[in-house]
Parts: sequence; C-alpha cells; structure tokens
Amino acid sequence: MTADRVSRIILLIIFGIIGWYVGTVIAGSSDLTLDTLKWAIPATLVGAVIGALVAPYLTTKPARSVRRVVRQLPAQQIVAGTIGLVVGLIIAALLVLPLSRLPSPFGDILPAIGAIVFGYLGITVMILRSEDITDLLGGRWRKQSTVKAESKNDEPMPVLLDSSVIIDGRIADISQTGFVMGPMLIPRFVLNEVQYIADSADSLRRNRGRRGLDMLNKLQRESAVPVVITDMDIKSVRQVDDKLVQLAKQLHCPIVTNDFNLNQVAQLQGVKVLNINALANAVKVLVLPGETIHVQVIDEGKEMGQGVGYLDDGTMVVVENGLRYINRAIDVQVTKVLQTNAGRMIFGQPMLDGS
Repeated sequence: MTADRVSRIILLIIFGIIGWYVGTVIAGSSDLTLDTLKWAIPATLVGAVIGALVAPYLTTKPARSVRRVVRQLPAQQIVAGTIGLVVGLIIAALLVLPLSRLPSPFGDILPAIGAIVFGYLGITVMILRSEDITDLLGGRWRKQSTVKAESKNDEPMPVLLDSSVIIDGRIADISQTGFVMGPMLIPRFVLNEVQYIADSADSLRRNRGRRGLDMLNKLQRESAVPVVITDMDIKSVRQVDDKLVQLAKQLHCPIVTNDFNLNQVAQLQGVKVLNINALANAVKVLVLPGETIHVQVIDEGKEMGQGVGYLDDGTMVVVENGLRYINRAIDVQVTKVLQTNAGRMIFGQPMLDGS
C-alpha cells in the first residue's frame, strides 16, 4: 500500500471522528438516540470525504516538498539547522518552569509557544550565521576561501560547470584534451538539479538526467584535471542559474554551459562564459565557395531535387540536384556557406554535373 493511500485512510478516519463529534454537538447529545444519529452519521460521512480529499495536500505533497528542499540544501546548512534546533529547545526547556508558574491561561500556553519560538530562532540564527560560527570554532567547512586563495596563485583558474554541460557530455572529452587547465567545480545545487531531472516522471527528462549522472562519473574517472563537487552556495538566491552566476562572480571564474539563456544572463553581468556549442562551431572545417568537398548523400532535402549529406564534424551539406545521388559518395563544389544559430550550412553542386 502506497503512502498516499495510507494517508488518505488515516485522515478519513480522523475527519470522520471529527464529523461524528460535530454531529453530536449539533444534536445536543452524545447518546446513541435516533435524533443524534440523524446528525452524527451524515456529519461523519462528510468529514470522511473531506479527509480523503485533503489528505494529499496535508501529507504527501508537503512531504515531497520537504524532501525536495532537503535534497537541495548543502550539508552545512542541515547540520547548522539541527544544532540550532537543539540549542533553541534547550533554552525553551530551561524556561518551562518559570513560565508554567504564571497564572492561567499563560502558564499553560507560554511553554509551548516558547518551544516553537526558540526552536525557530535557533534554526534561523545558525543557518544565517553558519559560516561565521564555523569560522569562530575553527571549522573546515568553508571551501570558498580556499578556492579563492588557490586561484590567486599561479595555479590555473577553476571553471564552474552547469547542469546542461554535464548532461551534454562533451565536456568529458574536452577535459581529456588539456584545453581545460584548471579544476572543474560542480556546486552541490547543480548536482541536485541533475539528480532531480534523473528522478523526473517524464521519461525523456529522466533519461537526460541519468545520462548526466553517467557523464559525471566518466568525468571524475577520466578527466585530466580535478573534478570537485563543492558545497559553496549563495543562500540569498533561489534559482540555480542565478546562484551559478553569483558564485562565478565571487570566485572570478568562468561558467561552462550550453544554455543560451544562462549564457546571455551571465554575459550581461560581466561573467565570462565558455560555451561548448560555440567551441564546436569554431573548430568545424572551414570551406569557401569554389572549393571541392567529398560527401555522402544520405537523405532528401527540403526543396525539390535536393540531397543532404554531412561532413565528419556534423556540418550539414545541401547538394542541389543531389537527390539522384542518395546513398552515393560524390564530390561537391561549394557554392555558398551560411552561418545560422543552429550551426554552419554548406550549399553545393555535384561535380558530376560538370558545374
């Protein structure tokens, strides 16, 4: 039996009991008389139905939200919040005796209110000032200052990876070539986003997330530079992209991404961006009108008579009058080269036509 069904049954019983009590209050008697049952039974049924309907909103959905928030919180904040809660409850316990001696109803209510207030204050203070407190106690959680200090030396500058470039996977191959010199930092909130995608109910998103986790494992095993998963976070920002931009500004390091929107936002805020798609377009084979290329025509083009092929780097070649050469490798004379948002496109004529 699932948690959703269990919660529905429990709340159905609880609200049914509440409905029975309300019915007896309306009837003016708790005795099992006909007049009492006339009110209590309908009220019980109504309460049970209400309990079954509101169960997901009172139990399973809040529980999922709590799990999502806890999964995204760094370990430092969870530990700090737990310690703050314990300290707050200890302070509240010390105040129980003097508060309970107050005249009624204050002596009955204030101890419970004190536990709630001091527990909340303990959690809030510890989370907001966790970095200062751990510094004061000589803690070693703060990795941000260490990374900054290392980046100021002669060592290569680190780079931040976002979820899109991890899922894409080409960064694993690029890291092996030596073009990325510094350590690659993956913030915990980026890793949480990839895990959240991998747990998605949508099969396409779930497959993309799992591919990202596989690529991350490959990156950690085969990368020529260190891959560091860090708990550094920007607590005042909620969105992952905004956190990444602010963290890059603090560390004075670039972001590696394939996300067009993140690329634009980061550049507007003065953050350097290394775009894998831009790199792929830059290293594609450069051809000029009049040159000859050898290409395999594999498909029909959009216009009548056109054939389509691809170079080894994935560049699309549109062959005019090339439809009859499908499944053949031919020499094509380049007539035009177009640079689009999707990449470079080459147009040409078959050399077999004598053009």
